Amino acid sequence: MEKTSIKTSKVPSSKKEGGFNKSTNPRNVRKKIITRLSKIKYDEKIIQVTRVTKVVKGGKKLTFRAVVIVGDNKQKVGVGVGRADDVNLAMDKAILNGKKNLITVPLTLRYSVPHVIKAKYGACSIMIRPAALGTGVIAGGSVRTVLELAGIKNIVAKQFGSSNILNNAKATILALTSLNEKIELGKYQSIRKQVFYDKIMRKYKNVKSIN
Repeated sequence: MEKTSIKTSKVPSSKKEGGFNKSTNPRNVRKKIITRLSKIKYDEKIIQVTRVTKVVKGGKKLTFRAVVIVGDNKQKVGVGVGRADDVNLAMDKAILNGKKNLITVPLTLRYSVPHVIKAKYGACSIMIRPAALGTGVIAGGSVRTVLELAGIKNIVAKQFGSSNILNNAKATILALTSLNEKIELGKYQSIRKQVFYDKIMRKYKNVKSIN
């Protein structure tokens, strides 16, 4: 009886706490910090709310379409579209859609774009060119809203063709996206050129001069 009592008394402290040590608990391992879209604060501007009718078998179905521009005034901007039977629900859908489709805009030290860019979406075409410090945002319509929420402070933009609000906003987003792609392409090309020149210089260094 004494032997059994000794065995039962020597119970590890880790089992009393739950069967394993706290140091080996997988919950204590550091988790990666994930920033969710809902926690980041964005500025939202509603540029259009329209009634849309769809002809169905029983007659006409009335819905609302909201166009919202979302941005943080620090190089991120997006255009969202939402459709629903209620206006508030359509606006919430548009805001969520805009947060999902955010793009990063490359800015210079003067809070402008690096070079002139042109883009076309549907019947709308747009031209964006950089401006000097103190110029401000010279643009109109939905283009101005997109550029302001992207954090651009000195720029000149011009609309051509149709004056559709949604298409002009999407044309602006397309122009800013292609601007980003050209910058990345230029970086890649400059790296390739530098590697090419280094290879040539190494070849000439190894060549011995013949007198």
